[in-house]
Amino acid sequence: MSTPDRSPRVRLVDVARAAGVSKTTVSDALNGAGRLPAATREHVQRVARSLGYRPNATARLLRAGHTRLLGVAAREYVETPWVYPELAYFAQIVTATTRAALAHGYGVVLLPTCGPDDCWLDMPLDGVFVIDPVQADPMVRDFLAAGVPVVADRRALAEAADQARDIGRWVDFDYAAAVREVLGHLEEAGAERVAVVAGATTACFHQETTRAYLDWCAARRREPRIAYLPAPGVEPALEAVTELLAAPVPPDALLTLVELSPPLLLDTIRRLGRSVPGDLLLVCATEDPAARYTDPPISTLGFLPGQTAQAAVDLLVDCLEGRAGDVGRLFPADFQARASSAPPARRAARPPRLTPG
Repeated sequence: MSTPDRSPRVRLVDVARAAGVSKTTVSDALNGAGRLPAATREHVQRVARSLGYRPNATARLLRAGHTRLLGVAAREYVETPWVYPELAYFAQIVTATTRAALAHGYGVVLLPTCGPDDCWLDMPLDGVFVIDPVQADPMVRDFLAAGVPVVADRRALAEAADQARDIGRWVDFDYAAAVREVLGHLEEAGAERVAVVAGATTACFHQETTRAYLDWCAARRREPRIAYLPAPGVEPALEAVTELLAAPVPPDALLTLVELSPPLLLDTIRRLGRSVPGDLLLVCATEDPAARYTDPPISTLGFLPGQTAQAAVDLLVDCLEGRAGDVGRLFPADFQARASSAPPARRAARPPRLTPG
């Protein structure tokens, strides 16, 4: 098999030799520096173009003290290597972050979820967006201590206050209020035994949502029905749903606070002999657009990955480029009530489905 013909890269010294000048003169001519005669500057630029010379952008940026690269990491499960862009929420927030960064002239590097201590500090990054940091997150602390601006959530910045100084920014939600809204909706629809699937992680999202659920149950003297996932993934989540629904007295409503495929979830529920919403009211925290098109359409609790990514990048870039601006943004959750959690009266009011013939 023949290999493609790759011409050697034209170097600065090659331009200098062809132009009959020094490397310093070439550098000054191409970078607009130094006190060169206009004719010399134009001559060098003309020779560089004719040779196809392209400056090494990485080296130039490093010499200037920045790389125009932003890091992104999801930190829910820091003990388990996992590919977070495989899940709908993280895929959308990474895509939106990349798009927003590019609009500002920055690139994005996906950071590993776990690894040797401080491994991420070897990466030449201008700023970092840490999604769902765990409690006392070392990634947040280490980047801030190294003088690298970070966007995370309010708790993470409060925990790293000594390092944060003026380079910490945040995007956040009132997760407890979001869960209370969903639970109130399910209660109004007649639910008495609400079960929850949550992540066994110290990320603020999971801690605050499960605490709100437990407080809600305690206020009503109801037994909590909660399954914790020790690792991410579709199979563990579906196994947790199966376990909850197999209880002697099964739940009459289910709220999943982990990312799941809506069609797979509905299929699992039906395989267990339950109907939605007849036997089980269902709400999912998901950004999967398929939730709108299942039968029935699934009620969703969303956390605006596109908007939060745009805000995170804007906050980072303002900090990096010395512009005064907000230190954080608080967003409202997006609860979309659909047929999967409709109360009985609303279900009865639905028009009959027409059949051919």
